[in-house]
Amino acid sequence: MIDFQKDRNIVLIGMPGVGKSTIGVILAKVLSRDFLDTDVYIQSKEGRSLQEIIDQEGLKRFCELEERYVISIAGKGLVIATGGSVIYSDLAMRHLRSQGVVLHLFLPVHILEKRLSNLLTRGVVKKSSQTFIELYRERMPLYEQYADTTVDCTGLGHEEVIKVILTRLK
Repeated sequence: MIDFQKDRNIVLIGMPGVGKSTIGVILAKVLSRDFLDTDVYIQSKEGRSLQEIIDQEGLKRFCELEERYVISIAGKGLVIATGGSVIYSDLAMRHLRSQGVVLHLFLPVHILEKRLSNLLTRGVVKKSSQTFIELYRERMPLYEQYADTTVDCTGLGHEEVIKVILTRLK
């Protein structure tokens, strides 16, 4: 159980395809909170898709932009779904943790691989030679490092994941 106040943000982190945006929208509705998807926020501010930013600017520049936009988030009581790569920025993660609770949504790699048919066009921060399993192994310790708690979503529907989250936040 996590000590949680209503003016604190709820931040969802995890691998691409785990369901951060979907869970975030439902959670925000259940809790009567505003929802912010950092990927959509970045795209809106930049006027281009994540993949276009990565293709035009490169991975390093994308991560710098992501960090800048994430540390600019100043709302209270939000549900925030982050891009999966936000955990590469210690500064961004410290900012998110200072404003709320960070929940790592977890699924095993074999389930994520089945969900991600559009990995090359989705705007995922990964080296071109890197496999998805290598990306998973690289990121998993970082998610665990920054999360206040991990929610194992294996075998759970969206409503069941929400119930687990609400139980942890009481």
